[in-house]
Amino acid sequence: MSKRIFTQEQINELTKNPGVLRCSEKSITYCQNFKLTAIKRYQEGLSPTAIFVAAGFNLALIGRKAPKDCLRRWLALYRKKGETAFTKENRGGPGRKVSERRMTDKEKIKYYQAQIAYLKAENAFLVKLRKQR
Repeated sequence: MSKRIFTQEQINELTKNPGVLRCSEKSITYCQNFKLTAIKRYQEGLSPTAIFVAAGFNLALIGRKAPKDCLRRWLALYRKKGETAFTKENRGGPGRKVSERRMTDKEKIKYYQAQIAYLKAENAFLVKLRKQR
């Protein structure tokens, strides 16, 4: 991650770009459509820098390495999961807990049942350990 800190003025400039979903002091979140378009243009032979400049990004603002780094990450995701990687929220890995607010009732029940089963197994293991002493 870059140590670059965006000013409010720079954040306002970046959020005006249609390829930007949101922007904070430390990071830029790009729109899913922009990511897919960038990947397709890259596969057609355009350079990452040319893609970002054509999309209206100021390289002095986002950093000269940003286009190449972003496309490298996006291409890896695209190769692994296809277009679906950019059509839904994919943050976090297999061990990352999903926010309960985003879970349906069925997903919450399944999650809590798994948590209960884990805790029961953990308790049974601890009981066995105590008996061995």
